[in-house]
Amino acid sequence: MMSGEERGMPAQMELPEGTLWGEHTERARRNFAVSGMAVNPGLIKAMALVKKACCMTNRELGYIGGDKATAILAACEAIAAGEHAEAFPLDAMQGGAGTSTNMNLNEVISRLASVSCDPGVTIDPIEDVNMHQSTNDVYPTALRVAAITGVRRLSAAIQLLQGALQRKEKELAEVVKTGRTEMQEAVPITLGAEFASFGEAIGRDRWRAFKCEERLRVVNLGGTAVGTGLGAPREYIFLVIERLREATGMGLSRGENLMAQTANADEFVEVSAILKAHACNIIKLSEDLRKMNLLKEISLPALQKGSSIMPGKVNPVMTECAIQVSVAVIANDLMISEAASRGSFEINEFLPLVSHALLGSLDMLAELNARMASYVEGITADKGICRAYMDANPGIITAFVPYIGYNRAEGLVEEYKVSGKACIRVFLEEKLGKKTVDEVLSPYNILSLGYTKNEKNA
Repeated sequence: MMSGEERGMPAQMELPEGTLWGEHTERARRNFAVSGMAVNPGLIKAMALVKKACCMTNRELGYIGGDKATAILAACEAIAAGEHAEAFPLDAMQGGAGTSTNMNLNEVISRLASVSCDPGVTIDPIEDVNMHQSTNDVYPTALRVAAITGVRRLSAAIQLLQGALQRKEKELAEVVKTGRTEMQEAVPITLGAEFASFGEAIGRDRWRAFKCEERLRVVNLGGTAVGTGLGAPREYIFLVIERLREATGMGLSRGENLMAQTANADEFVEVSAILKAHACNIIKLSEDLRKMNLLKEISLPALQKGSSIMPGKVNPVMTECAIQVSVAVIANDLMISEAASRGSFEINEFLPLVSHALLGSLDMLAELNARMASYVEGITADKGICRAYMDANPGIITAFVPYIGYNRAEGLVEEYKVSGKACIRVFLEEKLGKKTVDEVLSPYNILSLGYTKNEKNA
């Protein structure tokens, strides 16, 4: 068998001065410096919690000494709290199903723990920190933990946006305007009802995001390399999930078929699809707000100067940001689908891409929703312009059909067209009386969800 040096792999790597990682991490750092995108910090924190649970289990079962375990646990807790972020330099686009990230954690935890131990006590990255583990059960478990953290944060952020839209619904409840279909004027509605429809869609997204956690709670920790648990004691396999629940505070459970949990990544595809649905709703909301702003029915908050050459220009920049984030989430969904489908036999080699795309989507959407909530709060309406568009829209005659009949309504429209009047409302007031027009076009009547027989006969 060829040695590492004969294969072009140096036996000893020279490490940058002052680093906490070891040669496995350094080799990966050099091999995969391709995208400039770092491993998601949420995954690092989650993996530290997984390592903590494994150490707790090994200590409880007597496989690792108390002093070593105490040092390892302290290192895991520090990393999970966000400390030593500079010790995780790897590129997100790494081969090996996440082995490089797993070894990065092992080496950094080992270095940190060794410093706090008595002189002469060495904590080995593999023998001690990685005891009874494989990348193939640690990495997918950590990804699920990180994703659960992400969906909880996203659900809370969506709630902020939903609340802002609902408050705007109440504020604008009596602002009557023209509805639009096929990019053409249609029957009258209220601006409040329009914001209510936005809020309803975002509310569904919040519910979906909340339910995502159920798809992520089943983990394969204890399955080691292919889900059979080979190399780990049976008592460890049954206990480690309890310690993982304790370490994370999450209602996790061990998969009934650990081989299936190790080999397949379909849960991540399902969660990503829900994020894509939310992205589609964000795009729809943002496009409608931009168009209403163009029509001057509403004014979007002025966040910054819009032009370096046109004085006074203000652009709808937050809606443009929202659309771009949402397009990125939709693109991430395709990457997740492709990566999940390309796993082979008992493993998915492409979980690093799944992790990068899924956690990236969760992070972006959570930040965006919080900012969009604040943005929506600052929207104002121009009641006069809304009324002017509606009063000039022949489509409002539809509201009168139950009272005067289709034929007469059609006749009035034709009469209006040749009358030369700019405002059909004024024309209808002359023909039907102002009181009747005000009642039919009132916010209450417009949104009354149909008419009653008594109203029609009135």
